[in-house]
Amino acid sequence: MSDTPERTLVAPSEMNRRTGRFLYRFVLCSTVAGFTLAFVFPLYWMASGALKSSAELADPNPTLLPRSWHPESYTEAWTNVGLSDYFLNTLLLAVGAWLTQLVVDVAAAYALSKLRPVLGNIVLGMMLATLMLPVSALLVPTYLTVTDVPLLGINLINTPWAVWLPACANAFNIFILKRFFDQIPAELLESARLDGAGPLRVLLYVVLPLSRPVLAVVSIFAVVGVWKDFLWPLLVLPDPARQPLTVALNRLAEFMPANQLLAGMVMASVPLLVIFLVFQRHIIAGLTAGSLKG
Repeated sequence: MSDTPERTLVAPSEMNRRTGRFLYRFVLCSTVAGFTLAFVFPLYWMASGALKSSAELADPNPTLLPRSWHPESYTEAWTNVGLSDYFLNTLLLAVGAWLTQLVVDVAAAYALSKLRPVLGNIVLGMMLATLMLPVSALLVPTYLTVTDVPLLGINLINTPWAVWLPACANAFNIFILKRFFDQIPAELLESARLDGAGPLRVLLYVVLPLSRPVLAVVSIFAVVGVWKDFLWPLLVLPDPARQPLTVALNRLAEFMPANQLLAGMVMASVPLLVIFLVFQRHIIAGLTAGSLKG
């Protein structure tokens, strides 16, 4: 091993000086505070704006705190506009997309990682190549596919399947799952096969129990991706009764007071914030999991 000291951003000799330690802590605290303000302030502005009156929101001189508090804008947005129905629509789309993504992506990743099909590397390369394409470039072919599903000849417009099926073909999730499955020792799978387990039982009883961290990451990405999506549901769910929150709020914006619209946006954002705050450790653990300890 080399005796060369490890190089860091700040030299150890500088950290031994009072000035060096002060500058380091000042830059670190300033950076953390700046990024926190950049991400948190828009959320605060939206939540506090919902507590203002419509006239105060239209005032060209904005205030950080409401001059008069109107918490009833949240209840009015929930009852008058019928946000509860749109919440249920969004929940249905998110849960369905989560289930279909788990089934399809886990099966694809397991096949590419452990079953080693012919031309598997080429298939994986083609999947990853789709990540380099902008989303707008895939809108037209995907829309034409859901309006006339190949071989079946059915139209999925105004059905949840128009959201679920395109969501399950997620190359990023397949890559994450395959990368994790590659780290599972082959000895474990071979032992299960010697006990008489087939490929499906190996997947269900050996691979999946070991893959809980990465499954949590894929689940979170699946739910968040569908919950915040706007453009695709707008195209494939033209029926107002079937639209999720993001599309419904955009459609109703011209008929709602500004404070109620902001209140609806806040309520639509709360589930995503809760998911992130509760499962942030699982996200980090799943993305960094790369080995198994014996």
